[in-house]
Amino acid sequence: MVAETNSNLNQPQAPEQPPRWMTRVLLAAAIYNIVWGLIAMTAPTVMFRWVGLEPLPLYPEFWQCIGMIVGVYGIGYWIASHNPYRHWPMVLVGLLGKVFGPIGFAYAVWQERLPASFGWIILTNDLIWWVPFLSILWNAARSNQSRSQAFIVPAPDRTLNPLSRQVSQLGSTLLELSRRRSVLVIFLRHAGCTFCREALSDIAEQRSAIEKQGATIALVHMGQSEPVELLNKYDLNDLHCFRDPNCVLYDAFGLQLGGFAALFGFKVWWRGLAAWISGHGLGPLEGNGFRMPGVFLIRRGNILRSFKHLSAADRPDYVQLAIVPSEDDAELQNSSVELSS
Repeated sequence: MVAETNSNLNQPQAPEQPPRWMTRVLLAAAIYNIVWGLIAMTAPTVMFRWVGLEPLPLYPEFWQCIGMIVGVYGIGYWIASHNPYRHWPMVLVGLLGKVFGPIGFAYAVWQERLPASFGWIILTNDLIWWVPFLSILWNAARSNQSRSQAFIVPAPDRTLNPLSRQVSQLGSTLLELSRRRSVLVIFLRHAGCTFCREALSDIAEQRSAIEKQGATIALVHMGQSEPVELLNKYDLNDLHCFRDPNCVLYDAFGLQLGGFAALFGFKVWWRGLAAWISGHGLGPLEGNGFRMPGVFLIRRGNILRSFKHLSAADRPDYVQLAIVPSEDDAELQNSSVELSS
């Protein structure tokens, strides 16, 4: 039962805390940068002597200036270590420097203006930090996107069954609809996603076949208002639409945030290009761009069939999912999940 098994869905969620390794990485980067900066400022030629660079630079003050900048970055990393998710801009700026630095070094080596032996500085200053900094930024984006969505709509004062709480623009709840007949509940990605638009196009094409199975189609989206233009474009404005900016229904049906491969893998780029060429286009982000979509057939509050996207590019067979399983279909019956009494 949603009201029992998901009793905390409608309560304010505690902010997700960054893993400890992020703090340790940023503290290590801070110490490294400060020490490196101090060496460059106090002994500007020592690093050139280590790699056997001759002749030594005529203006060591430039290297001292670089040491000062690197040291200041260390202070920034130390501050960011206290809350990597909040101070992600400092991590992003640091990563950009660690990407552009090796590019400049490679160009200098190609022009024979610096020896390749100087690359050890690039290894310790830049390359070894790419993976942890990218991971921090990725997780910070997921956390901050979820947190921003959590405060769009105030949480209710008491726990409510999400199936009976949200009301469509046509005045019905999912629980009411599922008591009348089976309901094919289609959870969309954010309205700006080309796959969201492709899904609406597929639903429009398959609508007649879906309804012949006796199913009512219901759409769930994360916008604060109905995507009227999209619904009109695909002639779906008479379907029941449920606004779920807090993703309460998404959580109730087990639709979580996607990983990197699920959102940005090769399949996503390839299929996204095909969908865009087909005319589905792109739009501004509205909702949590990390949230995964899904399709569920429910009857009297129970899930009869389900399809949870493993990739944002997955393209489900809506007609097949709309078929009510027979009573002797043991596999499907055993996988049913009770959402309400």
